[in-house]
Order: sequence, then C-alpha cells, then structure tokens
Amino acid sequence: MKALPVEPSSAALAIGSRIRAARHAQRLTIDQVADSTGLTKGFLSRVERDLTSPSVASLVTLCQVLSMEVGELFTAPDTHVVRLAEAPRISLGGEGIVEQLVTARSERRLQVIRAVIAPHGEGEKELYAVDCEVEVLHVLSGRFVLIFANERFDLDAGDTVTFPGREPHSWLNPTGEEAVVTWTLVPAASR
Repeated sequence: MKALPVEPSSAALAIGSRIRAARHAQRLTIDQVADSTGLTKGFLSRVERDLTSPSVASLVTLCQVLSMEVGELFTAPDTHVVRLAEAPRISLGGEGIVEQLVTARSERRLQVIRAVIAPHGEGEKELYAVDCEVEVLHVLSGRFVLIFANERFDLDAGDTVTFPGREPHSWLNPTGEEAVVTWTLVPAASR
C-alpha cells in the first residue's frame, strides 16, 4: 500500500487572540501570567499578537495557567449563518405579523426573531409571556408599542427595551407604516 504524500502547510495558526481572550476571561494581566508561567511579558505579548509561536512546552504551561485545554486553541468555532431569505417562519401569535427565526435552530443560548409588522398589526388581546429569562426588543424601523399590564412604551426606530422574559406583554403597530423589530430571547425559549 502506498502512502499519500501530504505537504505540510506553511500557514501559521493564529491562536494569539484566543490566548488573549482566555487571559481576559480569567481576569489576568500579562504580568500575572508571566509570573505564573515563567515566560516573559514581551514573549507573551508577541504570542498574543501572533508575532511568534510558542514551543509545545510553553503552550502547555500557558494553557494550564489559563485553565484551558490546548486543543481549544485549534478548534474551529461553532459558527452558523442564517440567510434572511432562508430563515424559517414561525408564529408566536398576533395579526399582521411575519416572524422569522434568524438564529440557527440548534442555538440554545439565545434566539433572535425578526418580525415585520403590517400597518396596525397587533399582538394577542390577552397579555402573554415567553418562557425565557430575558427578552430584548429592538425597533429597526417604524414605530412600535410594547404593552405591559400597568404601562406601555411607545418606541421609535433605534429604541430598545429589555425586560424579564416571563413578564406578560403584548404589542401593536400604531401607524399606517410597516414596522420591523427584533426580539432576542435569552436563553432560547423552551419548545
């Protein structure tokens, strides 16, 4: 059996930004990491800027101090692109609204729903709640009214409201113009 000759890539792996992000997540300074690893501040700075590559031994030591596995530096991020034209339509209720899930269906940390509300479109007559911890409503265009039991917010393009996800609410588009909003649910609403 003949082996396939594979030429190694000469492209450098950019791991510096991940090392810097891990250091920041641990709330450590370069000085603290240098003291813990025995590596110099200058060397660590060059590693974080991808100007030099650490040895395997230095990388293992650095990852131990940063409480991360070496493999995390080389794993591709779990990235999903949802094209608006392909985003699935959903329906949370209401009249005169077209809603699309613009985050990946598999995403559980949060959901973003884009809604286009026709002139004078309105939500449920009875206030409703969504099963999530936090909701963020952002008005992209038009005017929008968010209604709670004891207050209402008249919102314009660019306005954002953050509120507890389990707070009963409804909504309406009070104008003769279309409105476009996004609802962000954290974590993703239970199904």
